[in-house]
Amino acid sequence: MTEQPTSFERPQGVDPTESRGALPRTPAHAPEDATGSTSAAPGDTAPCGPGSPAGPAGRGGKGSKGSKGSKAIRGSKGIMGQDPAGSEPEHSQPATAETDTHRPRPAPESIPAQPGARADPRTDRGAERAADMGYDRVPEQAADGRERRTGQIPAPGRPTPMRRDGDRLRFVGAATRRIARGLDLDEIVMGLCRATVPTFSDAILVYLRDPLPVGDERTVADRVVLRLRRTDRIPEERDTESGFAALAAPPEAPELSELSAAIAELCEVRPGGALAEVLRGVRPVFADAPAALAALPELLGEQSQLDVPDQQRAILAPLRGRRRVIGAAVFIRRPDRMPFENDDLLVAAQLATHSALGIDKAVLYDREAYIADELQRTMLPETLPRPTGVRLASRYLPAAETARVGGDWYDAIPLPGSRVALVVGDVMGHSMTSAAIMGQLRTTAQTLAGLDLPPQEVLHHLDEQAQRLGTDRMATCLYAVYDPVSHRITIANAGHPPPVLLHLGGRAEVLRVPPGAPIGVGGVDFEAVQLDAPAGATLLLYTDGLVESRLRDVATGIEQLREKLAATAQLTGPDHPPPLEALCDEVLDMLGPGDRDDDIALLAARFDGIAPSDVAYWYLEPEDAAPGQARRLARRALSRWGLEELTDSVELLVSEVVTNAVRYATRPVTLRLLRTDVLRCEVGDDVPQLPRLRQARATDEGGRGLYLVNRLARRWGATRLSTGKVVWFELNKGGQ
Repeated sequence: MTEQPTSFERPQGVDPTESRGALPRTPAHAPEDATGSTSAAPGDTAPCGPGSPAGPAGRGGKGSKGSKGSKAIRGSKGIMGQDPAGSEPEHSQPATAETDTHRPRPAPESIPAQPGARADPRTDRGAERAADMGYDRVPEQAADGRERRTGQIPAPGRPTPMRRDGDRLRFVGAATRRIARGLDLDEIVMGLCRATVPTFSDAILVYLRDPLPVGDERTVADRVVLRLRRTDRIPEERDTESGFAALAAPPEAPELSELSAAIAELCEVRPGGALAEVLRGVRPVFADAPAALAALPELLGEQSQLDVPDQQRAILAPLRGRRRVIGAAVFIRRPDRMPFENDDLLVAAQLATHSALGIDKAVLYDREAYIADELQRTMLPETLPRPTGVRLASRYLPAAETARVGGDWYDAIPLPGSRVALVVGDVMGHSMTSAAIMGQLRTTAQTLAGLDLPPQEVLHHLDEQAQRLGTDRMATCLYAVYDPVSHRITIANAGHPPPVLLHLGGRAEVLRVPPGAPIGVGGVDFEAVQLDAPAGATLLLYTDGLVESRLRDVATGIEQLREKLAATAQLTGPDHPPPLEALCDEVLDMLGPGDRDDDIALLAARFDGIAPSDVAYWYLEPEDAAPGQARRLARRALSRWGLEELTDSVELLVSEVVTNAVRYATRPVTLRLLRTDVLRCEVGDDVPQLPRLRQARATDEGGRGLYLVNRLARRWGATRLSTGKVVWFELNKGGQ
């Protein structure tokens, strides 16, 4: 609707529904007679009555555009209007002998601008809100004959400018825009408070249900509790820096000084009570209405010290969302200000409706964000394992704050023989669907790793799983297995960016790994390569979000990553590798402001390895003498390592595990001892069946071997291999 630049004051005695009865503007320099009426200058248009050919703003006549526009706006509802800043001054009421049936209403108070003071937008809260909502100061005659805007009440006998319906429209439009700008709950509630104080009311109380219902979910609790979410009021002291003064509370109204301390924080809505009836009615009501007289004490609390002004100076407005009432708002004006009018109920209804719908959307958004966070948290490892001979660190960054889930993942899976599988992958897209597919692929990779399959076989089975999920389910993945005993790493790639190896001396190199095809293409073979992994080196696995963006290609990003790692290593010297956590942070710092187009998953592995002197390895023939031979070999190794205090426990446990292996094995049994921070013993055979712990009966001759292992060992376990199984146990080097 287009607002016509006309004044909406009418001559006294003119029918307000007649569009042709609008009074045209008078120039600001028009002289004012002793009676207070304004005389038109020569050539100006005189006031027109019904049937006059001249209309508002120089355009008139029956059916003219000017009359239609003014009539349309007069039929609208609004609030507390004066001309906007910069417009011509309001026309005064001409003196007439007719009965004044349409008495002009006083304009609301606002924040006066101090002459000669410079406004500071950061501190001028009241003036900024008044201007933002379309309100002006009451015109006042200056020394040069022009009108200037002030916040002073007009002197008695001087005509007061009338409020226009267009002011209400402008206020509601600006207020709803301010409320709609909020994304979360606090921003929306704050937008409601800042939009209404001081323009519409002197104070506001906002109550919300605790807890807030989400969407169309039914609440489990039988009772409804409202919690005071926020209060706002006009400041009571002058802001000397900005030169603006807020409306000071009069001595007889100290109750608005501290709202939160004067009322109860929680309010339980009693079924069938007065407050429940008002909330069920949805429509705002004045505080002096019979329904609100009993509802307000229930809302504010029986011990409330807040004295709500009478004579329609308070409005109680329920906040209704899409399904149910979610709260209430109380708008309050001070006793020295004019009371609310009936049209203000419509304004309060609009503010309450827009705020409630915004709160509903914010609650739904928070629930979606919570679900996304929980989904991403469960899809990624909560903590990284601490395998022997390697240290790990990781990072994950979503594509954006509003898209907290994605298809990038990383994982570290302990394998038999103190090995560890390092996995990093990237499903196409960064949505809930991508996260769900990523979770299925990660679970599949963990299952395949438990079977101790070669890296290329793991990628092959992942490719088959992706094809079963759908034809467009594609992902890239890099699977590496590190052996701390042999200081070797086996890597297979499925269309993923190559890893970067940072050596102890500070040299960073991009490993030459066959790129392979992405998972989900189908019908392709994957190739694995074995590379040296010297002690002190750091392997960095990452997704393409770290090295690719709209501002750079993958090759440029990989080269920048290599240079960043080399520069970081130079800071700690050639003999000391950089700390893993700090290294991950430094790598992420290479991202510029426009480099975050995708999720980022980062996995860093520091290879410590196991020295050959800390490893003892033997082959035992599957015969009856094998357990005794295993005890003698273990005793010699412990003596060489200075761990004689563990001899009795190790001999007993090794004898039990080797006896079980020899009983069913057809090929030589392996025995390996590893000395790290703990003593680890591993016994392997060619039988795939895993042993199970069970309680032996008193008459059983066997079945107590694993029971002894479970009681004496620090940890123990069994892992199935492609060629059989491995049973292992660990003992603390300090003894049991």
